[in-house]
Amino acid sequence: MTDHVLIYLHGFLSSPQSVKAQQVADFMAKKAVNITLEVPQLANFPQAALAQAKEIAKRHQGKALTFIGSSMGGFLATHLVNEFGGRAVLINPAVDPHKLLANFLGEHQNPYTGERFTLTQTHVEDLQALAIVQLREPQNLWVLLQQGDETLDYRLAEALYRDCHLTIEPGGNHAFEGFERYLMSILAFLQGQAEPGERDLISVQDTTIARPAVT
Repeated sequence: MTDHVLIYLHGFLSSPQSVKAQQVADFMAKKAVNITLEVPQLANFPQAALAQAKEIAKRHQGKALTFIGSSMGGFLATHLVNEFGGRAVLINPAVDPHKLLANFLGEHQNPYTGERFTLTQTHVEDLQALAIVQLREPQNLWVLLQQGDETLDYRLAEALYRDCHLTIEPGGNHAFEGFERYLMSILAFLQGQAEPGERDLISVQDTTIARPAVT
C-alpha cells in the first residue's frame, strides 16, 4: 500500500484501454511504482460514473489523492477535487457536457467494451444538475487544451478554468495530440514538485506552460 493514489478517469464512450489511459499506466509502471494507480471502467451514464469515481476516492481517503481526467473524465475529476481535495490534470475537459450530450440521445455502443446503452433526456437533465459553478481549489488544477479540439470548444474550458494552471496549444485534436510529452511534468505537478502560483514559464519540450498568480 502507498500513501499516494492516482485515479485516471476516461471520457464518454471510452475505457481504460484508450491510448491516453494506456500511456499513463505504462508510464506509472516505469516511473512511479510507489503510487497506487486506479483506472476504472466507468459507467456509460455520467451520473453513475461520478458516483463510481466517488466511491473509489472514498476508499482512499486519508491518502494523497490525485486525478487525471480526459474530456468527460475531466468534468468528473473537477467534481472530485471540489469534494475530496487533491490535485488534478484535466485534458480537454468537458464544460456543460449536458449541452453536448443533448445531441447524442438514443442508442450507443461503447467501442471498447461493446456494451450497448440508451442515452435519454433524463440522463441529460441529471448531468445538467451536476453543472460546475465554482472551483474549490483552482491552484490545484492543471488544464491542458488544444485549440483544434473537434468535439469541444476549448474556449469554454479556458473561461471556466481561467484561474487554474492553464496550457493552451494551437492545433491538435480532442484526443490531445502528443499527450505523452507531458507525462513527466504531470507526475511532478501531481506530486507537488511543480507548484502553481507564480507567473513563470516552464518548458515542456516545445511547449510552454503559463502559471497563473494565486488570487
